Amino acid sequence: MNKHVIALPLIAIAVAGGAFLYLAQGDKAKLPPGADMGREPVFTTPRSETIPTINIAKVKPWAGSEQPVPAAGLAVTRFADGLAHPRSMLQLPNGDILVAETNSPPRPKDGIVQRVMNYLMAKAGAGDPSANRITLLRDADGDGRAETKTAFLTGLNSPYGMALVDDTLYVANTDALMAFPYKPGDLKISVAGRKILNLPAQAPNMHWTRSLTVGPDGLIYVGVGSNSNIGENGMDTETNRAAVLEVDPKDGSYRIFASGLRNPVGLAFEPDSGALWGVVNERDMLGADLVPDYLTRVEFGGFYGWPWNYWGGYEDRRVQPQRPELREYTKRPDYALGNHVAPLGLTFADKVTLGAPYTKGAFVGLHGSWNRKPAAGYKVVFVGFADGEAGKAKPVDVLTGFLDADGNARGRPVDVTADAKGALLVSDDVGGVVWRVTKAQ
Repeated sequence: MNKHVIALPLIAIAVAGGAFLYLAQGDKAKLPPGADMGREPVFTTPRSETIPTINIAKVKPWAGSEQPVPAAGLAVTRFADGLAHPRSMLQLPNGDILVAETNSPPRPKDGIVQRVMNYLMAKAGAGDPSANRITLLRDADGDGRAETKTAFLTGLNSPYGMALVDDTLYVANTDALMAFPYKPGDLKISVAGRKILNLPAQAPNMHWTRSLTVGPDGLIYVGVGSNSNIGENGMDTETNRAAVLEVDPKDGSYRIFASGLRNPVGLAFEPDSGALWGVVNERDMLGADLVPDYLTRVEFGGFYGWPWNYWGGYEDRRVQPQRPELREYTKRPDYALGNHVAPLGLTFADKVTLGAPYTKGAFVGLHGSWNRKPAAGYKVVFVGFADGEAGKAKPVDVLTGFLDADGNARGRPVDVTADAKGALLVSDDVGGVVWRVTKAQ
């Protein structure tokens, strides 16, 4: 371990064994609802946890015609179901939708940290082996439901991000950026992919997703999460992690575009300003009221604080030695989404036609917490924008009901994107569904 960053391990300090975790009451939120959201969230004194708060929603998948709850004036239907852990999505020019059926790569099984993490993943509905495929969904008759579902690409390695540039489909496996030839209308790609760039995947490969988006200049932006909570696995395992990489797909050359982003997942370009934005999962074990996950503009050369500080300069004193000089260079995020809400999906409203108030701003999929009481996230929200900037208002709920009255997880929203008709598609990895949100008739 790098002696310059010695942090409290995420779970190893529960030395009494995994069973002791069940006895822990855990930290409970004290802030009123909504205080941890917006451009000026409320910050509390850190309540460091030596035993993490465990509050995992039991999985109870949707049955029959059950579905999440749309906001007033909206309706929701099933675009596709029977999927194996659907996560990221991509609309192709002909209207087909690609969805990555994917999960974490195999994780180490030795040691209490890994045993407990594997248990948590399984209990949260993420313990199944990865299907390692991208599936094509086609709604040929335009009725809002995909009647065609085919295995478009198989044999991948925990794929996540997808991007299309001209006749090339780029796919981010957890360990490599790959390129595949694409022809409009194809139902399957059987040609072997070409590796563009290795991506960091050192054990234990925490934060395994690799998101993609394409800039107006054809460069590819890759979100790579950290290999730890706050550097406890050694900073030598964090090279090119907790960062957004800018890649030239022509030759595989790359540079770090922005750093200090603990787990940047959803990436998208804001249509009015042309700026790159992302949603970021912040650190754990400072209590239920810290630290806000966020939506922010991702600026070239920007440093966003991880692991030494958060939200523009609050020091995380668990990370030693401190680096107070970095506060001068730390960028403050633009908009807090709430503590431990786990934002994964991001898309802007320019191609979504749900009407007011969803005309200018960003849709965000909040996957939901595992270590907060009460649970947070488990919904899709909308953040209004003005002049290319996130506004002052709190997020507006778009799709809720993923947690039932008993606290069971019926599903967990992941990615959000538009379909060819302007509906909002929402992937639900626990429910195995892609939901379609439209204006109510």
